[in-house]
Amino acid sequence: MLNVSNTPEPGTAARLSGWMRNRSWAIAMTVAIVITVGGLVILETARERIAAEYETALEARDVTVQLSTLASQLSRLSAHQSDFLLTKLNASAQGFCATATRIRQNEQQLGRFYRGGKADSVELASFTQIVALIEARIGAGAAALQRAAPQPLDLSACGNASDANPADATLVDNTLSLLRDNEERRAQHALDASRADQRISTLCAAGLSALNIVLFILLFRNLGIQMDRQARVQRRLITQQEELDQLVNERTRQLEALGWHLQAVSENEKTQLARELHDELGAILTASKMDVAWANRKLKDSDPDVSEKLRRALANLDQGIALKRRIIEDMRPTVLANFGLVTALRTLADEAAQRNNWTLESHLPADDIQLDEQTEIALFRVAQESLTNAAKYARASKVSIALRVEDGQVALHIADNGVGIMPADLKRTHTHGLLGMRQRVAAHGGRFDIRRGVPSGTDIHVVMPSVSTATPSVDLSPSAPSRTSL
Repeated sequence: MLNVSNTPEPGTAARLSGWMRNRSWAIAMTVAIVITVGGLVILETARERIAAEYETALEARDVTVQLSTLASQLSRLSAHQSDFLLTKLNASAQGFCATATRIRQNEQQLGRFYRGGKADSVELASFTQIVALIEARIGAGAAALQRAAPQPLDLSACGNASDANPADATLVDNTLSLLRDNEERRAQHALDASRADQRISTLCAAGLSALNIVLFILLFRNLGIQMDRQARVQRRLITQQEELDQLVNERTRQLEALGWHLQAVSENEKTQLARELHDELGAILTASKMDVAWANRKLKDSDPDVSEKLRRALANLDQGIALKRRIIEDMRPTVLANFGLVTALRTLADEAAQRNNWTLESHLPADDIQLDEQTEIALFRVAQESLTNAAKYARASKVSIALRVEDGQVALHIADNGVGIMPADLKRTHTHGLLGMRQRVAAHGGRFDIRRGVPSGTDIHVVMPSVSTATPSVDLSPSAPSRTSL
């Protein structure tokens, strides 16, 4: 039987933990917003309750004052009645009626409260009883004044006189006191409830503020941790970038040194091969030519057919010697070694112009210049490659070559009026001829610039130190320390 567990897989738990850690600021902000909104709702509800309780307390106080006023007016009514019975003054009778009018007005105000649904049934019954008792008392008092008056009185303002037995003043006072006590208790209860709600609101506001403060502290702490983590990551990336830049620069120097080394090895091999071709193959071809020429002279008269074959062999030997000489000149021009750079460039340009039917403009120094061997070879190879490219691709009719030395630098300029190099060709990385020239010049601390001419053609500018500043040799052995492989 399989045991199915609800425990999440470690990968899921790790992803969930990572998600919570990355989104903790958003969660904290959401919780803070929810708590703040909830707290505002609670505080607004508490404010409305406190306002309602204060209104209830004020209303109860107002009713209490009106009840006290009613009790005072009843006392004043009894005083006016007693004063008239003693003095028989009309002023006392009028005071009695005026007090009765005010009592009825006060009863109407109290009636709006008790009959408005804000009092319970017991209080309403007590108030109704008091109104009836007060009306009986006013009517009985008016009847007593009319009987005691020496002449009839105008007591219409007092209402209808009644011979009913007046209510006991103690009963009215006790009922009024009971109602006053109820209203005072109601007012005190409302005040106590409002104070309790105020305390609760204060505690709630303090708790919400403290909770929000804690949440914001945690939020800013988390933000600080994330910012610090990002800063560390950025510093680590910068350090890695610096290490990579350093490594690229190191590899670039090694590649430049390797390129320089390969070029030097190539030139040395060309020199050695040219020397062997000149010494060994040249001697063999020359000796063979001498032997064939001797045999041709001996057989010229006796065997014309063999003599013809030997003459053709001599012609082939002459072509072989010329081919050998041309190969040697291409590999290691003797004119450069024997007569210097200026003469070698002039010879190279003249031969190229003759082969391709170019109009040649030459701006070369009249006298030879003294440069180190490697610089001379580099400039000669650049000129050789440039003229070869012009012959292959330019379809030019005019070529110019210039060489000048000034301020410790030697400058070579070669231009043609052909179709011109295309901008896309300048960005191609597999154009070995251009790369070879750039590398050869850069290895000697020079600058190589090739651009499309105006209005057409191609311009090549090379500037090199008059004293070689070739890249020093770098250890290219496999044992050289390296952190990574490019």
